[in-house]
Amino acid sequence: MQFEQITFGRTKDNESISIYRLTHADGTCLELTDYGCRIRSLCVLDKNNRLRDVCLGYDTLADYEADRASLGAAIGRHANRIGGASFSLNGKAFPLEPNDGKNHLHGGSKGFAFRKWNGKYEDERMIFSRRFADGEDGYPGNLDVKITYQWTQTHCLMITYEAISDQDTICNFTNHSYFNLEGPKSRSVLQHRLWLASSSITENDAESIPTGVFLPVDDTPFDFRNEATLGARIDAAHPQLVYGLGYDHNFVLDGSGFRKAAVLTAPASGIQMTCYTDQPGLQLYTANYLDNCKGKYGEAFCPRNSVCLETQHFPNAVHHPHFPSVRLKAGEHYTTKTWYQFAAV
Repeated sequence: MQFEQITFGRTKDNESISIYRLTHADGTCLELTDYGCRIRSLCVLDKNNRLRDVCLGYDTLADYEADRASLGAAIGRHANRIGGASFSLNGKAFPLEPNDGKNHLHGGSKGFAFRKWNGKYEDERMIFSRRFADGEDGYPGNLDVKITYQWTQTHCLMITYEAISDQDTICNFTNHSYFNLEGPKSRSVLQHRLWLASSSITENDAESIPTGVFLPVDDTPFDFRNEATLGARIDAAHPQLVYGLGYDHNFVLDGSGFRKAAVLTAPASGIQMTCYTDQPGLQLYTANYLDNCKGKYGEAFCPRNSVCLETQHFPNAVHHPHFPSVRLKAGEHYTTKTWYQFAAV
């Protein structure tokens, strides 16, 4: 493994930001930055043994500071949406920032994604850590967070999330990378094929807030238990697809424990990505709102030119006691892991 630390620039608050590059002998490469624990680039081999960058990112730090799509970012304290931008814990109400209409999204306008983290390279892993103070972003408890990225010789990206709080709080972490397995010049992921181990989704209202109802995927555009292209049914006249302008839904993953959750394949490149996780849910998002920004290689982003597979606890779980709990008790260790395994097929 070759490791490089490269100066990326300074934030508006004059913080020095770095890029960390992990490269194997075959050229496969992972780039990370301590600004938001973001994955900036991920270069893997296609079926012709050529490198392709399959992860969207930006050229400059200023672009990341202006970003509102959370490209490649770690997300917390609570990934996805909380209805009404508030929750109650131990009989106390906690108002949060309403940064998605009247609702709270991805931990707020700063959250994990728009802050500098402490980064160190150790045992061929990048480890990012940060303390989030009691009351920061509206959440209770001093929360110590550690996120570890490992890029293996077998082309597996392993992400491990850990946290501990000195007060009861809520935790729901994920990574918000946008993938296109054909590479940066591709304008669409609608020909990507997806297999997803899910028999139901959590129903959304018109503001993409889960209502608490589980909808079976049988005979709907949400059934990926048999592999299908992302574009085959994305424009079907289903109210859930109308609400989200496409796929932007939490899929309830079958089974429990650490298991295979999804397989995404791009026939044109032959690149396949298999997602493993111990989380109960996965947000399938086809970048429906990604527009009017330019990324690496001078390529402009557009809706449906990439796809996110965000492993998570269910959105809005704080308002639905029958959902898996996102509560973290004081002194209790939060830990979860997700792997993205790449191969040429």
